[in-house]
Amino acid sequence: MPVPLCRFRYGVQRNLCRLGRLPGGFSLLHYQLVPSSGAVLTTPDTTLTNVAKRPPSEVMRLARLGAMHQCRLSFMRVLLRRLQRDQWRIARTRWEFDEHGVGVAVYTASGPERCYSLIAFGNDLDPSKRSDRVIAEEWDATFTLFDGVPTTADIERLARHVPLQEAGRISATELSLSRANRSVRLFDYVRRCLADGLQPQKEELDRVGYLMRTTAVYGSGKFGACDRQMIADRVEFTEPFQTELLSVLMIRTFSTDMVEHLAAVDNPQRAVPLEKSLKRRLGIGNSTGLGMAPFLINHPTLFSRWIQARETALARIRSQRLATDAEVDCFLDRLRRQMLLVAEWHTDHAAQQSKIIKLGQDLARLDKHTAAINWHQSPWQALYLWSEKHLSTEAQECLVSLLMEPYPQLVDALSASMSVDESDFFAIDGRMSIERLRAVLEQNYAFAGEFEAQNPHHTARFWYTSEEKLEPRLGERFEEAGAEREHPLAVARDIHALRKAVVETTASTVAEFVLAHPQHRHSVRRAQQSIAHPYAEVADNVISADMLPVDLLRCKLSFFGAVKFDPRSDRWLRINMYQHAPLIEDFDEDDVTDDWIYPPLRNGA
Repeated sequence: MPVPLCRFRYGVQRNLCRLGRLPGGFSLLHYQLVPSSGAVLTTPDTTLTNVAKRPPSEVMRLARLGAMHQCRLSFMRVLLRRLQRDQWRIARTRWEFDEHGVGVAVYTASGPERCYSLIAFGNDLDPSKRSDRVIAEEWDATFTLFDGVPTTADIERLARHVPLQEAGRISATELSLSRANRSVRLFDYVRRCLADGLQPQKEELDRVGYLMRTTAVYGSGKFGACDRQMIADRVEFTEPFQTELLSVLMIRTFSTDMVEHLAAVDNPQRAVPLEKSLKRRLGIGNSTGLGMAPFLINHPTLFSRWIQARETALARIRSQRLATDAEVDCFLDRLRRQMLLVAEWHTDHAAQQSKIIKLGQDLARLDKHTAAINWHQSPWQALYLWSEKHLSTEAQECLVSLLMEPYPQLVDALSASMSVDESDFFAIDGRMSIERLRAVLEQNYAFAGEFEAQNPHHTARFWYTSEEKLEPRLGERFEEAGAEREHPLAVARDIHALRKAVVETTASTVAEFVLAHPQHRHSVRRAQQSIAHPYAEVADNVISADMLPVDLLRCKLSFFGAVKFDPRSDRWLRINMYQHAPLIEDFDEDDVTDDWIYPPLRNGA
């Protein structure tokens, strides 16, 4: 059995993506599966006990989806592994700002074949205009990711449009459009400390965790940006969300550069730069709302691939008959560092506060229980089964992520399977028999049987698109107008209606049925897609009065690699991205490892 090291060079994986939305407006266009460019890593059959994947009926409940944590398959970690593996270098190539932070900067990421430049525009924003809401019209900073190295003419053109965001227009040479605001309390505190020649306190940095937070990162043709299909064949973009997450990585660097610049403006003689160890404690924040919530419902085949990869990784690890000393040490190290991460997780949201407290207690209980584990007798299966009986859902899903840490050889290559060409599954198979369709509905949509069409509680809400900002919104059906513009996202309700119609129909094939009942086309398509994609559906009613949209947000953001979820209501939240990640200058080092997501232990280990 191979023995993985806790410090390792990044493995090889490749996958291609194109369509969707990321936090606070991140977007991309289409997905296509491509083969892995690395060797297929296998484990001898003698190490396996063949534990099955968890069933969709268990995994796909909103309460569990909303408890998921980042893991080795999260897209930020995939990106940083690739940057290190392919020896990318990121450098600041231009910095021209005045004493108010108004000006322009350029950061260029150079890889084996191409380079990309983040162009950043600073603004002296009136504090009264600082808002996380999508309706804002000004920001502290705005950004675009440029294809190559921009000329002076390019920057002058973009200076007229990028600060306007939606009101401006960019071109096919720009790959993303984004904006960010300062976290005023922490930004000003760090600025004062550095201006006085002092370093800020670690505890104060950890309380917020970032100097700036993005409120949107757009791409894939939006506002004139480059269409995904134009760059899909580039090797550096064959994995999910690479353009958007590369932009965010460099925005993180801009935030610390800007606070150092303004501190030097305040006190040129005494100001000092922020220590490197403290810079790593700062990520980049993000404010995300309902705009991205319907993504998981709108892209069922893609969503299924994400969950399938995660569940496959878990099943492989639970199937291991023994654990080596190195694997146990790695797991225990990540567990104890996760406990520190939880201790640094702050929120004013009462329900989330209770979950964090319970998670901390559960992780301590888990740490204590590891002393009783026989590491040579299916240890991970025993540990997981114990968690089902003794830990909260939040802690169980945290354990799922932790179990992946010692096993890059079992997990990392699965990222190549987390994409799909959705057009391959769009066409309805009219030849399918009605009997087969009935069986699929019974097997894959048991949750739809819980829906009660006449119960106002079950139909309390509706999803629609805001005319002003073209963003998804959630309306109250019996209190607000607009239900006639409802989007077809109520899967439980629509499948419930489809099941009733299928029982009553005299049609023998799907083609005959859809011809007579065209209102059910979208539900028939979903049902057929679920055959090859068992984790395609959120197994809950997403228009019920007690549905929490934040669970959808939390699930999606966990796959991006976000941490420290901070709900501001049940409809929007703040997160931290890239906290503790290597700095751009760290990519010159040979020993950068993939454990950065977990804060270092208190003793400095």
